[in-house]
Amino acid sequence: MDTTNPLFLNRRQLLRLLGLGGGALAVGPLLSGCAVNPVTGRQQLMMMSEGQEIDIDRQRSPYQFSADYGVIQDSALNGYLDRVGRELAARSHRPQMPFSFRGVNAAYINAYAFPGGSVAVTRGILVELDNEAQLAGLLGHEIGHVCARHSAEQASKAMVANLLMASASVATSAAGYGGASDLVQNLGGLGAGALLASYSRDNEREADALGMEYMTRAGYSAQGMIGLMEVLQRNRRGNPSAIELMFATHPMSDERLATAQHQAASTYQGSAAFPLHRERYMDNTAAVRRLKPGITALQNGSTAMGRKQYPAAREQFAKALQLMPQDYAALTMMATCRFALRDLEGAEQSALRATAVYPTEPQAQMITSVVSINLKKYDQALHHLGQYDRLLPGNPLVLFYRGYCFEQMGRQREAAGQYSQFLGKVRSGQQAQYAHARLRSWGYLR
Repeated sequence: MDTTNPLFLNRRQLLRLLGLGGGALAVGPLLSGCAVNPVTGRQQLMMMSEGQEIDIDRQRSPYQFSADYGVIQDSALNGYLDRVGRELAARSHRPQMPFSFRGVNAAYINAYAFPGGSVAVTRGILVELDNEAQLAGLLGHEIGHVCARHSAEQASKAMVANLLMASASVATSAAGYGGASDLVQNLGGLGAGALLASYSRDNEREADALGMEYMTRAGYSAQGMIGLMEVLQRNRRGNPSAIELMFATHPMSDERLATAQHQAASTYQGSAAFPLHRERYMDNTAAVRRLKPGITALQNGSTAMGRKQYPAAREQFAKALQLMPQDYAALTMMATCRFALRDLEGAEQSALRATAVYPTEPQAQMITSVVSINLKKYDQALHHLGQYDRLLPGNPLVLFYRGYCFEQMGRQREAAGQYSQFLGKVRSGQQAQYAHARLRSWGYLR
């Protein structure tokens, strides 16, 4: 295995390629540094307007949804989640935001919100909940993050940090030491990961309080929030690997559970008679809950992949596919695992099946193209790169891989055009070095 080859991707590189767009995100001119928090009425650091929050959401949330194996292909379930979420959002501090709620195919246990109001819950957490009040607590918590502008505040802090670093580097460069260009190039490059970074404990406390306020306003018992936290605590003890991302992005503590219990017994004591709507939840989630054994196998496989135990991961993904033979996430995970094992034919088979099962979801298109390049099937690779770029435009590595395909097919002028466009977006890294060397050897650069 030649890991110096710019075409070979290790598991981490492949997941990074699939999970993030890679390009710089234009957020418009920076605003003044303070704004009024819509929840507290206090000033907070904020370098983007509400419109920019919505624009960032629209640009970046599709990458996160694709990294989580796409939106669940169950319109009835997504309609149910959206109805519950919108009932809560209408009673929030920012009802004017374009909130939307959906499930995603990921097996790990989590939920998240982008700053413009796009909220997603994974299949992994849906199969753990027991009633609609718990779901309302979960969605209310995420709505709380949006209303308190927690993600936007984090992004603003990241902008300030990047500006300070870039300013220092520019001064250093002017003094003759160099090194500023890469930092300047990356200004504004806020990917999905940056927007979904870990919240502070204060953020979590505030989102908990807001979530309980919104759910009780909507007529749910505050016991739903307590039940949600008990579900998370139980999984932390019994299934820690499946919930580790939830606890990385949403810090959990015994104190949060105790606070919820105290609030339910005091401020929201009157909600004790409100319903939990268990039967309604069970009816609307019956299809996904039937998949729980397969989802558990996917969680186990993901844990093994993280430990580089690829044969064990393949066994778990095979188990999942026995239970869910047409499951897009299982097929895509199996393709990635087989690629890591350098079983290229097997990876191609799994990836092609995934594209057939969910043709409008881009992740498997990219995996198929990378595997096809390694198999020297350049026409097939170009086809799937085109499909990926149509479904999820903006990933600069599409330009690089197109360039490489054209190069291997003897189409030098087309290869040079793709490499030049790639270098206009990416200036460092192994692929950039390769593209630069090719353009120099062909006489396009001096």
